[in-house]
Amino acid sequence: METKYVYFFGNGKADGKAELKDILGGKGANLAEIANMGIPVPPGFTITSEACDFYFSNNKNYPDELKCQVDENLAKIEKIMGARFGDEENPLLLSVRSGARVSMPGMMDTILNIGLNEDTVRGLAKQIKNERFAYDSYRRFIQMYGKTAMGMPGEMFEKLLEDKKRQKGLTLDMEIPTEDLKDLIQRMTTTIKETGMECSPDPGTQLWKAISAVFESWDTPRAIAYRAANDIPHTWGTAVNVQAMVFGNMGDRSGTGVVFSRDPSTGERKLFGEFMRNAQGEDLVAGFRIPQPISDLADFMPQCYRELSNISQRLERHFKDLQDIEFTIQDGKLWILQTRTGKRSAQAAVKVAIDMVREKLISGKEALGYITPRDIEQLLHPTLDSTMEKKVIATGLPASPGVVSGKIIFDPQELVQVTQKHGDDFILVRNETSADDFPGISAAAGLLTVRGGTTSHAAVVTRGMGKTCIVGATAINIDTVREEFIAGNKVFRKGDYITLDGNEGEVIAGKLPIIAFKPSRDLEELLVWTDLAKRLKVMVNADNPQDARLARELGAEGLGLCRTEHMFFQPNRIDYFRTIIISEDTADKEKALKKLLLIQRAEFEQIFEQMEGLPVIIRLLDPPLHEFLPLPYAEDELGTLSKRLGIPFGRLREKVGELHESNPMLGHRGCRLGITSPEIYQMQVRAIMGAACELSNRGFRVFPEIMLPLIAHVEELKFLRDIVANTCQQVKEEMGAEGLSYKIGVMIELPRAALIADELAKFADFFSFGTNDLTQATLGISRDDHGTFMPFYLDKGILRANPFATLDETGVGELIKMAVERGRKTKPDLEIGICGEHGGDPKSIEFFDKVGLDYVSCSVYRVPVARLAAARVAITQKA
Repeated sequence: METKYVYFFGNGKADGKAELKDILGGKGANLAEIANMGIPVPPGFTITSEACDFYFSNNKNYPDELKCQVDENLAKIEKIMGARFGDEENPLLLSVRSGARVSMPGMMDTILNIGLNEDTVRGLAKQIKNERFAYDSYRRFIQMYGKTAMGMPGEMFEKLLEDKKRQKGLTLDMEIPTEDLKDLIQRMTTTIKETGMECSPDPGTQLWKAISAVFESWDTPRAIAYRAANDIPHTWGTAVNVQAMVFGNMGDRSGTGVVFSRDPSTGERKLFGEFMRNAQGEDLVAGFRIPQPISDLADFMPQCYRELSNISQRLERHFKDLQDIEFTIQDGKLWILQTRTGKRSAQAAVKVAIDMVREKLISGKEALGYITPRDIEQLLHPTLDSTMEKKVIATGLPASPGVVSGKIIFDPQELVQVTQKHGDDFILVRNETSADDFPGISAAAGLLTVRGGTTSHAAVVTRGMGKTCIVGATAINIDTVREEFIAGNKVFRKGDYITLDGNEGEVIAGKLPIIAFKPSRDLEELLVWTDLAKRLKVMVNADNPQDARLARELGAEGLGLCRTEHMFFQPNRIDYFRTIIISEDTADKEKALKKLLLIQRAEFEQIFEQMEGLPVIIRLLDPPLHEFLPLPYAEDELGTLSKRLGIPFGRLREKVGELHESNPMLGHRGCRLGITSPEIYQMQVRAIMGAACELSNRGFRVFPEIMLPLIAHVEELKFLRDIVANTCQQVKEEMGAEGLSYKIGVMIELPRAALIADELAKFADFFSFGTNDLTQATLGISRDDHGTFMPFYLDKGILRANPFATLDETGVGELIKMAVERGRKTKPDLEIGICGEHGGDPKSIEFFDKVGLDYVSCSVYRVPVARLAAARVAITQKA
């Protein structure tokens, strides 16, 4: 049976429909759909993406049956339009446009006015009695065909055009007289011949070369880059749409434009867009003339305006979404060239979805499919004013979202001092950060680092604090001596203003206007719908009461990870912990432990208070001890610390050297610290349970869960569970809160823990996957490798995505799946969740829902994002 490669549309009927988007592309499928609705569409046909696949798979040859199918459908267009392709008396002209199944605006090619040559242009002029229009169309054809189908430099044609206007003292293309257009055409064709090529006069040759050019535009560098950036498979290919030309450049009763069925910036329900009189579509795109608002069309051609308005509403009701509509008016007749789902701002996306539910166009569950997690993320953080011009000087990884402007500063300690004195906004710029930078990070408005990945120290700390951060901006060269950095060929000095767009990962020169986040009632209503639809609970990673309160306001259903070590980094606390690590005086250690016990207990009380009635999972000390100390070779810092702690410099340096880890993700950290220094874990458990008992005695509902990190052996878990359980019991008895319940669980972040999950489940009340470390341990990739080989791996397709941003399902995911199955085989009601960075990634959330996790936990501002993602997954799986 012959394969059908060509689908006709027009004159109130079509072979295709919207559901055939995979082979007809978005444009072709929608043209078929609206043709079947009786909407005025220039007749045409779509060559399927299957023909594109055949073309590339067969040395750029076409299927044998394609030419016959094209000829057959071309005859249908000729019959409807009452003109013949290539006829010298009454020529039919064609447009050839791309049409991938996903919109790739501006990435692929279009050629208009196909079928013109020296003979047909004269026939066109006679037929429509407008010689200037005919020769202007011919000039446009040569420019587009020469550039797109023949590969000529577009600048070559533009120069000839500009020279002609300059010679005549003209500003606009439409002002060029007919005779000058003829001269311009001659110059263009002569220039082409001088290169040894020729613009074919044969309409058939023009058509097939145009079809080939559109197919080949699928493989241009810009199209490949766009697909890579938007995760569009390279194997899809593009369809090609061949349509009868309709002309908006036939005089003042003609024009072209683009409208949206609602305002794509605000979501307001009104016809929004612009048009241009006496113009073709490329004039609108080129921006040489200022278009008019679509409301002006009501004055010039009221009938066309009413028809366009009615059609936009019909299309919106039919497709049940905001529509982006291209149209042309030819001598008073309206033609619809294309309709597609309109791109919109995050604010508009929410309003449109909510309004369409109220208008009974869609259901509440359907509305969740209209909002992307990225939309929610953009709404929650400050954004740049999109109307302002910006100069991007470098790009990095968007580690913590938001937008901030501030003065450049390089020294964290200086930053603390100047903000106390002046209160200005500063952006801390560092090669990378360490624990000692914490005061500076706290005081900074934003953070920019040259090195590091999205789970580096800088990234994790700033996300937890809700500060804007960009990491891995490798194009920046810092000179700390001169206190400046170089980006490209420009020098930026201390005190210069820069802006960080943490939503996009862009570093921008200067201070730009910023639009602050204001939650709308529409957004709040939408997020309530997510809770009705989703199965997964969404919890938060938070280390302080402020973040806990904000997360609860954003809908968090508990605290899934409280990293206790973050409570030690503040300047008034870190020396107590350093004393515990370094001092050899038992009395000094005990004194420091008591101080930290009081500090942690007070902070845990506030966190429990903010999370009343919800579970709070607190991870005991996890990082290696050297992270709390200066580097072994930082003699100035060591000298200052030696004096503060009263420890001889030599002994301090020796101790710091002993504790230094060459790979901080391995070695003496996590549960190993609890086993070798049980007094630290006992102090933390006393603080947790003391706070919980105090609040419980005051009538608060408190649900503490204590998590043991980096467990690899069941004996580690048994050893530590005894210590934790005994300490909990002691505190409960001391404070008269015997009825308070608690849980002791395991953070699974090593492959061995996943493999022995059935054994661990015997002694654990819950599992929480620490997917950052589990990814690192499984793949043997550092979280900071983004600046080394990772970009090459991503560019070459060795890795489809950064495994620290989106879960590696086939490797790390299999370990998680196995651990869930084995853990629940031992304990069917075992509570299982995830608290790594993947907890806020929509694609990873889909996997976590599928394998049966109970919850995901993520950073504060990703809570609403995760709520929406979890709801969309649940709806999809039910469907």
